[in-house]
Amino acid sequence: MIYVVLMAAVFLADYVIKARVEKKEQKDVVRTIAGGRIKLQRFHNTGMCMSFMKGRQKLVMAVSLIFTLLVTIYFIVTLTKGGSVLLKTGLALLLGGAYSNVYDRMKRKYVVDYFSFVVKHKRLKNIVFNISDFFIAAGAALMVISSR
Repeated sequence: MIYVVLMAAVFLADYVIKARVEKKEQKDVVRTIAGGRIKLQRFHNTGMCMSFMKGRQKLVMAVSLIFTLLVTIYFIVTLTKGGSVLLKTGLALLLGGAYSNVYDRMKRKYVVDYFSFVVKHKRLKNIVFNISDFFIAAGAALMVISSR
């Protein structure tokens, strides 16, 4: 049950932040924090990671739903039949983030991204994230580590 709570906490944390960003931040206005190392901005991503397939919202939605459904089924099987703590934690983190982004796609037709890192690399400095993206990546990493 702790893994379901973890998944819900990830979803709710990102949901609350996205709601605040949508309400308080002006679109495409950039502010910096953390000594200028992090940029805060409201960005509407109609694609997947790094705006991949931008503008192909129906396909993005279909891929997102199928992926999330398959991982959810795997999560349920893992919870009922056992599996490592790392695997279950990874699945909970990944699904909490995935559900948050899928919810955005269904409700808003885009995902709300809101921060990026100030870096010198040209390609990396234009990538805007939300915390769900980090939970998805962390969850996937834990799943890989658990398979060893």
